[in-house]
Amino acid sequence: MDINTKELKLKEGIRPDLNKTSGDWSGIDKISKKEGNQLLEKVGTEIAQLQRVLFAEKKNPILIVLQGMDTSGKDGTIRHVFRYVNPGGVHVIPFDRPTAQELSHDYLWRVHRKVPAKGEIAIFDRSHYEDIIAVRVNKLMPKSVWSKRYDHINAFEQMLSDEGVIILKFFLHIDKQTQKERLEQRLENHEKHWKFDQSDVVARANWANYMEAYADVFERCNGSHAPWYLIHSNKRWARNLQVASVLLEKLKLLKMKYPEAKVDPSSIQIK
Repeated sequence: MDINTKELKLKEGIRPDLNKTSGDWSGIDKISKKEGNQLLEKVGTEIAQLQRVLFAEKKNPILIVLQGMDTSGKDGTIRHVFRYVNPGGVHVIPFDRPTAQELSHDYLWRVHRKVPAKGEIAIFDRSHYEDIIAVRVNKLMPKSVWSKRYDHINAFEQMLSDEGVIILKFFLHIDKQTQKERLEQRLENHEKHWKFDQSDVVARANWANYMEAYADVFERCNGSHAPWYLIHSNKRWARNLQVASVLLEKLKLLKMKYPEAKVDPSSIQIK
């Protein structure tokens, strides 16, 4: 079964109404969880094969941005989608609150230094978009500051693209009810208590403001060189399959190949 990734890609210049966008994936009607996990295994194996070529060719870096509300599954996506790849060529970078050193620089400084090298994949668990979204919702800076950052980020991503960086941005979209259930699970399960933070409740109270902030980002920071994909994430297995399918499609489009040998292999004798 082929996954229609085009329907996941947000249209450029269009502001989506996230309150009317379901966290349930329409493709779920055509496939069962068992079939979905089997397909993920197949897709993941293909990703692993292509990642080896990516690493050997050392032509393009791939930057994957994961954004989403608390419990949307950023960690789970990383764990399930990228379990097939060689960890030597993949780096996960979580962006928590800026450190004192990071705050002493411009806000993109800490981000730029984590951009992957050629042949590598970097996964941003949250990203530079927090410097608009979190800053805006939590009123950490005035609008006169964060409103300029849409253009800053567009220019930053355009520069990366011009330098050969492949950028894929995923918004893991869940319904508010789904988040409620997942937060309650964290409170009920002793093994998940560590994942619960009081800030999750504070952020939930600002749900509408977050949806507003995200919608503005999708309208203003979405281009063919750095597209946003809306991943319907109410079902974890469906979320993983959507992300993996987009990544596989992009890897195939690169038409990569292993580099030619620097010497004639037939001329070498190993004694």
